[in-house]
Amino acid sequence: MSDTAPTPAPPQTPDPQPHRARIDSYRERLRAGRESLYSRFDQGAPVTELVLAHSDLIDGVLRDLWTEHLGDTESAALVAVGGYGRRELQPASDVDIMILVAPDAESRLSTQLEILLTLLWDIGLEVGHSVRSIDDCVREADQDVTVMTNLMEARLLAGGSALYARMLEVTSPAQLWDSARFFAAKTAEQQARWEKYGGTAYNLEPNIKENPGGLRDIQMIAWVAKRHFAARTLHDLVRHDFLTEAEYHTLIEGQALLWRIRFSLHRLAGRREDRLLFDHQRALAHAFGFCDGPNNLAVEQFMQQYYRTVQELNRLNEMLLQLFREAILLRDALGPPIPINRRFQSRSGYLEVVNSRVFQRYPLALLEVFHLLQTRPELEGIRASTIRLIRENHHRIDARFRDDLRARSLFMEILREPNGLTHAFRRMNRYGVLAAYIPAFANIVGRMQYDLLHVYTVDEHTLTLIRNLRRFAIPKHDAEFPLCSAIARRIPKIELLYLAGLFHDIAKGRGGDHSQLGARDAWDFCQQHSLSAFDSRLVSWLVENHLVMSMTAQRKDISDPEVIQTFAERIGDPNRLDYLYLLTVADARATNPERWNGWKDALLRELYHGTRRALLRGLDNPQAQDELIQQKQVEALRLVARYGADPEACRRLWSKFSFDFFLHSSPDEIAWQSRQILCAAPETLPLTVIRPVTARGASELFIYTADRTNLFGRTTAMLDQLGLSIMDARVMTTDDGMAVSSYQVLDQGGNPVDGALRMEEIRTALTEELRHEEDSEIRVARTLPRRHRCFPVDTRVSFSTDEPNRRTIMRLSTLDCPGLLAEVGAVFRDCGVRLQNAKIATVGAEVDDVFFITDTDDTPITCENALACLRREVCKRLEQHTRDER
Repeated sequence: MSDTAPTPAPPQTPDPQPHRARIDSYRERLRAGRESLYSRFDQGAPVTELVLAHSDLIDGVLRDLWTEHLGDTESAALVAVGGYGRRELQPASDVDIMILVAPDAESRLSTQLEILLTLLWDIGLEVGHSVRSIDDCVREADQDVTVMTNLMEARLLAGGSALYARMLEVTSPAQLWDSARFFAAKTAEQQARWEKYGGTAYNLEPNIKENPGGLRDIQMIAWVAKRHFAARTLHDLVRHDFLTEAEYHTLIEGQALLWRIRFSLHRLAGRREDRLLFDHQRALAHAFGFCDGPNNLAVEQFMQQYYRTVQELNRLNEMLLQLFREAILLRDALGPPIPINRRFQSRSGYLEVVNSRVFQRYPLALLEVFHLLQTRPELEGIRASTIRLIRENHHRIDARFRDDLRARSLFMEILREPNGLTHAFRRMNRYGVLAAYIPAFANIVGRMQYDLLHVYTVDEHTLTLIRNLRRFAIPKHDAEFPLCSAIARRIPKIELLYLAGLFHDIAKGRGGDHSQLGARDAWDFCQQHSLSAFDSRLVSWLVENHLVMSMTAQRKDISDPEVIQTFAERIGDPNRLDYLYLLTVADARATNPERWNGWKDALLRELYHGTRRALLRGLDNPQAQDELIQQKQVEALRLVARYGADPEACRRLWSKFSFDFFLHSSPDEIAWQSRQILCAAPETLPLTVIRPVTARGASELFIYTADRTNLFGRTTAMLDQLGLSIMDARVMTTDDGMAVSSYQVLDQGGNPVDGALRMEEIRTALTEELRHEEDSEIRVARTLPRRHRCFPVDTRVSFSTDEPNRRTIMRLSTLDCPGLLAEVGAVFRDCGVRLQNAKIATVGAEVDDVFFITDTDDTPITCENALACLRREVCKRLEQHTRDER
């Protein structure tokens, strides 16, 4: 049984239990043994000694119990398997055992075995067990490669040695799972495991055992080596010329670090835990001796060490498995070399150097190898022996190399090549070439950002962004983002976009504004690579402004022509807008793919189209508010007429509305909401209607009811209670005292509300709540997500004045937690504040919400005392709410 298999429940038996004192003595023996291990760990003992010592501790306990209950029988054998069989037992790992029994002894020994297994649980061991005959072993191992793998790692603890030897004989490669079959099955198993864990070693809460580059990858190497070469240790691979001595030490040192982390995790969690959760990362960082620096948190330094280690292990795994493939599947019978040029040739579909001194004699080949892979799609990859040479020689990429015009030209050819850019950059990063050629890139390799916004390390995020940009330029992906694909085809030089993507986050972790620092790096790189001043300025400008478009879309009211005009003035021309839009979409999707949704897509598209119109109209010819409102009303009347509503009735209704309603709503929203009001009978109020999907990519919840105190707070509390995320809120009171409220909402998966039953549930619950006259406090039942508890966020409130629209803007940054907007609404109620509009944005564990507010007379709040009071009450209430949630 694998130590990753679900631990079976302890067997139930009515037989008498051993005396309590005997159980307690074994419990104390285990406790004292583990405390001794922890003490040695704290004193710096090598973790390799500790996992062996822990295995020895368990060995002694199991042998004593076996002797007590089964004596010296040769009819059964106690066998350690899995990690325990390898003597790699961590503090809280399952103790995986197999009891091998002779066929004629199963019934005779069943009672003693059940008592033994029950006792193992009673003394506190987490046991994974199986009871098998030799025939069972053969049958199950033949059907399941995991069982076969466990039997390969079997180690006799006590009992019948002849039985154990016979089991090894009948499950040997000569009988079951020859090397080729075993290798094929294990590589398929590894690929499936990688896909399950996201296909990357750089998740921000990685599984140190199962993720790519994790302990399972090292075990994979050992399993194949043991099956094919009968290797007893990983060092045997050096003797077989599969590893160099330096690579062996890299492998062992990486394994030791992962063992230390796993040892600490088990101790910290008090149970088996292989995930580096945010809950544990800070504590582990300090336990490993890291301290917060001016630009780098201790946890970020610790995790960068981890990511760089697993990157090396992942590379060694890739290289060794390719060598194994040649030795096992091809049986070293590689095809004849097919010449490519004086430095490279193809062999069995893989690129290789013609001799081992190519990179020494001609270092530029260190870039050429990646360009050749781009231009020759028939090549599957690079031969492992050549990968090793790249790693051994990438130090030759020095200042002289980077100053060579041929190297610079070759790098730009890689960027401009229409095929294989993503694979080229990923390989260059994996083999250390990218960091060598762009020294600033070395700083972000394996660098994490301790937040919930970014789910990848900075280098992985950067390469994912370039992959996203690349897909915009490939016709077969046109359906994914049609607007992006259309723009990508018309921009003059797409390689400038790739350069901007490569440099956009390159200065993270260096202190200061990473956008400005990165812009200077990008300018220098472009100039060194002979780009024109115009192109260099564009790349540098894109890096400096790569966050501006997303921040404008998420935090400002982009229906306001003043906002569009200001943004258009910053952009300057349509060409820059095209480049920035593509970079922004690719960046947002690469930051956290699961958080990308139709709402963000629609916001950016709306901002793009609005800005493009402003630029084409001319920056010295901004659109007047009156003109815009008139245009919207004309279009809305046309749509209303299509719905069959009376245009005159609409005009009478609109005469009670403020200009803000028209200014900040689209013609479609104006027409749809007006029709809902006109069709509603007075006795049906409050009116609550849901539109499943709007042009903004969300569901619209529309409410029309008599205005009342804390309507916003009660509504948002109910929506939160129903599991909906509010992306945008617009609230207006008409001249005759009616509240017109519109909420753009998404479900917890980031999608519009789906299904008639779900929409009716929401509508009914909200209608019932709004019919209650008294202002009741709704307590949101949803709890603070686990991850959010790990990120202390201070509450910050700031104010500014929106003069053109006669509003005060309140910006709130605080921890994202359930019921937040309801708490803000309650403060507005208590302080006599009227909400006109709200922009809701979540950045990782932190919200960055913007509220457009007035006093009860619909005028801006300008009194400093009033603003100070509002800030104080918001902070006080939210900090108390956060404490309650924690």
